[in-house]
Amino acid sequence: MRIAVTTPTGNVGRRVVATLIRAGVRPRVLLREPARLASEVQDEVDAVQVDLYDADAVAAATEDIDALFWVDPPTAEADPLAAYARATGSVVRAVTDNGIGRVVFQSSVGAEKRHGAGDIDGLAHTETALDAMGVDVTHLRCGYFFTNLELQLDALRAGTLQVILPLDLPMAWVAPRDIAEVAATRLLSPSWSGRCVQAVHGPADLAWRQVADILTAATGRQISVERITDDAMRTQLRQAGMTEEAVEAMLGMSTGLRENFVPEQPRTVRTTTPTTLAAWAYDHLRHRIADAPYVTGSGGAGF
Repeated sequence: MRIAVTTPTGNVGRRVVATLIRAGVRPRVLLREPARLASEVQDEVDAVQVDLYDADAVAAATEDIDALFWVDPPTAEADPLAAYARATGSVVRAVTDNGIGRVVFQSSVGAEKRHGAGDIDGLAHTETALDAMGVDVTHLRCGYFFTNLELQLDALRAGTLQVILPLDLPMAWVAPRDIAEVAATRLLSPSWSGRCVQAVHGPADLAWRQVADILTAATGRQISVERITDDAMRTQLRQAGMTEEAVEAMLGMSTGLRENFVPEQPRTVRTTTPTTLAAWAYDHLRHRIADAPYVTGSGGAGF
């Protein structure tokens, strides 16, 4: 089977690549900077330099591919939803031109809402576009990535995370490595067809108060969490240089899901994955936080 992987240096993509290599597959990896590939995998993959927003280039790079792991790439554009639409155009063009019959798409919990969830609306757009093509497609409805905490190291070192969600509202938290395992398994498995939705929920739903307690125990540094207003978070994001469109897209991922939202897929043995936040934080945050000097202030962008 000829498999292509996008964002192969990302938190999920690099682990998908490694799993496929261990399974005996030589994946084709699509990325803007091939030099960023880990040295140990460079001889085990076929790397193609490509901008995932360039539909012509993506179509050329996926010629003769049987299965595709697609991730809408991160963007720094002023209008994130416009960028998602361009990425969607690329994957649709690739599937159409090359007759790719099997796609695994990294989506998110909340995409089932279709509208009103900020950035997640862009993933919903990709889902519906792939659904309309009639190919075998699995949408991975992923929970909140553990690695999002790495974007808040200064806040963690200061000892306070600021969020706009209710502090006792549980949500799915998941390790990227577990998402990669599910993605690779889906790419390799011949036992599914048609349109599938596979939630990836991590081992437990966690509220932010629980997250703070887990991080405190794992890092040895007292960490608390406080809820701030939407407008206070908007101010922080504007001060960080984000456009109004980007601010609203980021806030929408929380404001759109915090009231009366019930995920389409309930937690089951099929959606539950093993890596705990405690284990991940001990491995990935402890050495970056526990021994760092306390800094003043606190950081936002935690949802």
